Amino acid sequence: MRILVTGGAGFIGSHYVRRLLGGAYPAFGDAEVVVLDKLTYAGNEANLAEVADDPRLRFVRGDICDRDLLADVMTSVDVVVHFAAETHVDRSITGSDAFVMTNVVGTNALLQAALDAGVGRFVHVSTDEVYGTIDTGSWPEDHLLEPNSPYSAAKAGSDLLARAYQRTHGLPVCITRCSNNYGPYQFPEKVLPLFITNLMDGRKVPLYGDGLNVRDWLHVDDHCRGIQLVAESGTPGEIYNIGGGTELTNRELTERLLAEFGLDFSVVEQVPDRKGHDRRYSVDHTKITEELGYAPQVDFETGLRDTIAWYRNNRAWWEPLKERAAVAR
Repeated sequence: MRILVTGGAGFIGSHYVRRLLGGAYPAFGDAEVVVLDKLTYAGNEANLAEVADDPRLRFVRGDICDRDLLADVMTSVDVVVHFAAETHVDRSITGSDAFVMTNVVGTNALLQAALDAGVGRFVHVSTDEVYGTIDTGSWPEDHLLEPNSPYSAAKAGSDLLARAYQRTHGLPVCITRCSNNYGPYQFPEKVLPLFITNLMDGRKVPLYGDGLNVRDWLHVDDHCRGIQLVAESGTPGEIYNIGGGTELTNRELTERLLAEFGLDFSVVEQVPDRKGHDRRYSVDHTKITEELGYAPQVDFETGLRDTIAWYRNNRAWWEPLKERAAVAR
């Protein structure tokens, strides 16, 4: 078996690769893994260091928009797990071109290459942000798509292309939509690693608006287990929400972090709210639970403490990234 993992040097993709090659997914226990990653600012070969010497791993640096390259790396591939995407909302607000190119044009090229190669399964990894915002309740998979940022709009476009390739061409595509991920190796522009590393350095943390925007938190290991369930047993053409089950306002999240560091709210800097800031996300993951047996296993308190410990122990990994990307505030 050969698995193509796009974006496999990023935060979530590299976790999936490390776990797969580490034996966490027995159904793919003998799989060869081809990682295709452009190594933009958020991609990092160091994320794969612990499996770099595994003879089953082949790393290819390249762009999913490169159709000739895709034809080469798709050779003899049985399963595609597609993580590659531009993902940071703030960056999409200041410039959306890269988001449209990678998330829409790149996904289209990848889908066509998979179709041409006769790939047996294609898992398209998406986000709950394509649904927009919800005041009460939780989104089922058939909810209307109402994206509110250039990032989520580009991801919604890629979802629709994935669906169209399944309906039009019969490409066996499944789509997953996750809630907010956290865990080790997350690029330090995202809220949790940004706040953790700022607090480690005695810096203030920036809290958008009134801090009452709500997110559901999902540990990256739970997310990747959900993706693997879909890769093994998902029904082609279906969408699966993957949630973590821990809803917190951004203020509550900040308070939990401050408690772990023994600090008070004086280190919080209120900053103007993000443009078009979605108020609340909440996915209903009943479908993947009932059909595929998914359940989140990492409780948030444990996951948060483990994540803080990882950043404390891996300054050499994140400090240069913060400096290079100018995300330290």
